[in-house]
Amino acid sequence: MNKLSPSVDVNLGRQGRLVIPAALRRSLGFEEGDTLVAREEAGRLVLEKPETIKQRLKARFAQVPNDRSLVDELIAERREEAKQEAAE
Repeated sequence: MNKLSPSVDVNLGRQGRLVIPAALRRSLGFEEGDTLVAREEAGRLVLEKPETIKQRLKARFAQVPNDRSLVDELIAERREEAKQEAAE
């Protein structure tokens, strides 16, 4: 739905409830009972399926070699920062 598509007005109902129009739900692959992750991004409401988020993250980190541990690198960075702060 990232292509330029017609805008649809959606009214905010009681208790903050939104009804996503059927055509938009179909276009996005949203089905009744789906769990969506909601977040604010640059003043916009973004709704995504958890699977979509996982796919985006996998693609983002696909170039990281299997023998490289980003977790280990982060821990090493944090330990180095802690050492520097303790020395000050």
